[in-house]
Amino acid sequence: MDVGRFFISLVALLVVLAILWVGFDYLRSNDLPQLLGAVVAILWGVGGLAALYTTANMLVESLSIKWRDRIQPYVFVGPAILLLGGYLLVPTLLTLWQSFFDGTSTHFVGLANFSAVFTDRLMQEAFRNNILWLVVGTAACVGFGLLIAVLADRSRFEAVAKALIFLPLAISFVGAGIIWRFIFAYAPPAEPQIGVMNAVLVSLGGQPQAWLTQPPWNTFFLIAVLVWIQTGFAMVIFSAALKGVPGELLEAARLDGASEIQSFFRVIIPYIQGTIVTVTTTVAIITLKIFDVVIVMTGGQYGTSVVATQFYHEFFTNRNFGYGSAIAIVLFIAVLPVMYYNLRQLSKQEGF
Repeated sequence: MDVGRFFISLVALLVVLAILWVGFDYLRSNDLPQLLGAVVAILWGVGGLAALYTTANMLVESLSIKWRDRIQPYVFVGPAILLLGGYLLVPTLLTLWQSFFDGTSTHFVGLANFSAVFTDRLMQEAFRNNILWLVVGTAACVGFGLLIAVLADRSRFEAVAKALIFLPLAISFVGAGIIWRFIFAYAPPAEPQIGVMNAVLVSLGGQPQAWLTQPPWNTFFLIAVLVWIQTGFAMVIFSAALKGVPGELLEAARLDGASEIQSFFRVIIPYIQGTIVTVTTTVAIITLKIFDVVIVMTGGQYGTSVVATQFYHEFFTNRNFGYGSAIAIVLFIAVLPVMYYNLRQLSKQEGF
């Protein structure tokens, strides 16, 4: 071990940490203009992290080969683990602890909040809606994505078609919710209709409908927004998988007398089965924790509430911290098995 280099690297690392801390404290309490403050924060953050990694790596490089090989991987993985622990693990444990207390977080109530989660009428409605999102939304996204991928791959306008289908994925769920809220907008029959759906309906001689206030159909209208966004994601993944199907397999199936439909279900589907499972579980996770679309378009009213919106209302609106934390833990437990299965599937596919 190079002792001199070790101490120099150690001092440099401590200096960088001190500069980062001072910079963080300054940015937190300064009164710079917003734009200038943002620029300084970006330069300070990126440059500081680069200096931190450089000095930490110099410190490890000064050690013996045996210790260097053992420690060096953690130099680069360690900060990510610390951030995940600080921003995910610790808040999860605190939320779990808070879920055992009452709304003011002062009196221990045990499992009473979890019992209320599964017996409250509004929560039962939220669970039912989440199941609708999970089944209908996931099936529609995967089905349309696979269908469009197959048809687009055989079209002369493949690039244009895929670009148009993929384009909504660039829009956030909040932005998409606002767009579709205008599409479903309702005005009384005597007033001009600014909503696309009602404008078309009135032009055909019908009466305007309050699409988003009519349960249970309004939940399906909200699910349509998810399908509009996520079909492009499914299409791109399926399209890449379809291009990986060996042409020899399809040619052999045709020589054996298989039709196009038979080749699709007996050759293509089994070959891309892993990709189908991965896309399905990914979309399923999104549907289980859906929040943005519902809160923007209906606020969880008119029978459209889901688990995430109920958590938001209980924790932030009603200030019932114990009950809201219990809802968050239930949602976390519901998503966890699907996420674990998804990660296992991803690890099996070298393409990802």
